[in-house]
Amino acid sequence: MTLSLRHYALLAILAFLLALPGRISLPPLDRDEPRYMQATAQMLSSGNFIDIRFQDQPRYLQPAGIYWLEAGAVKATEAITGNPGLRHASWPYRIPSLIASTLSILLTAWIGTRLFSRKTGLLSACLLLVAPLFAAESRMATIDSVLLLDVLCLQALLLLHFEDMRAGRPTPCRSSLAYWCALGAGLMLKGPIILIPALGTLAALCCCQRSIALLRQLRSGWGWLLSLAITLPWCLGIALVSHGDFFRHAVGHNLLGKITHAQETHGFPPGYYLMLFLPAFWPGALSAVRSLPTLWQKRMEPQILFLLCWIVPHWFVFECLATKLPHYVLPTYPAIAILTAASLTCWTISPLKSLWSRLAISLYAFLWGLAGLTFCLAGPILLYRMEGHVSADALLPACGSLPLFLLAGWLVWKRRWRDSLSCSIGAALLTEAGIFLCVIPHLTSIQLSPRIAHSFEQMRPCHDSVLISPSYREPSLVFLTGGTARLLPPRQAAHSLHDHARCDLALVDQKDDTIFQQELARLGTGSILYDQFEGLNYSNGHRLHLRLYAVSTESLP
Repeated sequence: MTLSLRHYALLAILAFLLALPGRISLPPLDRDEPRYMQATAQMLSSGNFIDIRFQDQPRYLQPAGIYWLEAGAVKATEAITGNPGLRHASWPYRIPSLIASTLSILLTAWIGTRLFSRKTGLLSACLLLVAPLFAAESRMATIDSVLLLDVLCLQALLLLHFEDMRAGRPTPCRSSLAYWCALGAGLMLKGPIILIPALGTLAALCCCQRSIALLRQLRSGWGWLLSLAITLPWCLGIALVSHGDFFRHAVGHNLLGKITHAQETHGFPPGYYLMLFLPAFWPGALSAVRSLPTLWQKRMEPQILFLLCWIVPHWFVFECLATKLPHYVLPTYPAIAILTAASLTCWTISPLKSLWSRLAISLYAFLWGLAGLTFCLAGPILLYRMEGHVSADALLPACGSLPLFLLAGWLVWKRRWRDSLSCSIGAALLTEAGIFLCVIPHLTSIQLSPRIAHSFEQMRPCHDSVLISPSYREPSLVFLTGGTARLLPPRQAAHSLHDHARCDLALVDQKDDTIFQQELARLGTGSILYDQFEGLNYSNGHRLHLRLYAVSTESLP
């Protein structure tokens, strides 16, 4: 039984609406997001859609696909609204992630329904929708939501070929064309990384079946040429423009470097993603772990085998990498959600016979409860600890989600797993909406960049004023000031302010203030305090006391 068009329409509306809270009001959420935004803004301003740059530095990490999508979204919103200033707002750059996350929910439901049942498809879509890792990534203008959609397209098309191969019938050529086009699109998004979920699943299925019939079903003899044709024009263009630097940096440093050593302090031992799974896939994590013994018994069933071949190679590769970030295993979460949903809707989970296995599940259920309690109360606690107060609107989601969570815990105690999961999904929906809509916008202490950018816009002496920032070097500051921020060391910042005294301003933290003022004095220049800001740099946890300076009028000739 398949889902009707009405089911997909309602699911799309639900996913779209649940992804909206906070999308417009949220400032750039981490360091990567404003880098994508600023590089895209510069692409639009310069008209150069091949060479990707962040200010004057090349950004040679992945191909240009995600920047093209974000540039298209910004141009479309500017055309619709008639407002050319939208390229300095955050939300237009997040439109590709919004659309991709909505479509990812629909594809998860489609795959789950095709493999098992209508109930499985709908429940798996809900499990993915409320997973905190998915909820966070779907709100950011980064590559991960779009990459997840591309992986889901690949796996859905591979599933069609897998089913046709088992039935002994040829797959329509259009499905093979779509598969290799999706692979080419993935190469334009993330380069060779897309080969891990794509070829990993394919290779695992061929090994498990001891046959390469699936390769022939995919028409791989010519299909890879189509993928290459999609990526080759841009590859040739960037090779000429960068004189080969893009491939040396993207492959040699970014890709191979992550395999051999930890980059940007993101190094963790194997097992990191297993430890992270409980909070990242809450509330479905408990049901997923509980289904493992039955899953092992059914591992050679075609539907189960397909999903395991999707999960295991991808997960194994990223557990082995030296550099680890939470979103690296996000493409496996739809398959995990489908297996979890199937365990609740299609299988009878056998009671655990071993004392140790029962103790392990009980311990995991206890940890699941702690994670859920923390999750439900996270908004008010975070707001109180960082701002010293709790607003009423931040308490409302917690007041709604906490009773649902407590009911879910009681249902776990009564072994009513499906009812418990339904209650905890409701708790997760309320909590996530509250965090993004009612809590994060009120965390003013971590929103230094928006406050500074607003003050700079109000106080800039000239239309082309530059903000010189020796202390606060966040990419979000560069984006929110329209790319005008210059990130210089304190002494160079003093020289730059001296040389452009009539127009520029300087932003200096108190730890660098003495060096900055001494260098200004040596140059015969005084300063005047325009504004000051206190807050937390959430990227590194450092407390900052920033001062916004201009050159004193007495110092001007």
